[in-house]
Amino acid sequence: MENHQKTESMIKMIADHMENGFLENIVDMFKHDKSYYPFIGDMLGDERMGVRIGTVALVETLKTEDIDNVLLAIPGIAKLLKDSNATIRGDAAYLLGIIGHEDALPFLEDAHNDENDHVREAVEDATKEIKEGDAEV
Repeated sequence: MENHQKTESMIKMIADHMENGFLENIVDMFKHDKSYYPFIGDMLGDERMGVRIGTVALVETLKTEDIDNVLLAIPGIAKLLKDSNATIRGDAAYLLGIIGHEDALPFLEDAHNDENDHVREAVEDATKEIKEGDAEV
């Protein structure tokens, strides 16, 4: 239980820093400690829009410098495709599209019939982006 509390405390601290605009510091933290990558899904699921936007910017930055570790975030992001909040589901699909790796495709396929039009559109866009990205390689 103590490890779980430490993890939640660390996620809250990172999210609070993100909300306060310390993206560069958070990028450095992730570069120096790869164990933070699985927290990306938790950060994207935060209720604060600033944290979610910052998390997208974080992934966009880290994707160009450390794609192998960014892939560690896919399962945590993918679980948000089942969140009760349609905005978070759509954000998750969008971020999986940004990551652009085929590992996200099975999760996106499961979300293809989402009840929300905007989420379905985000899922379709992400799926297309990943498949077209693979074709370019």
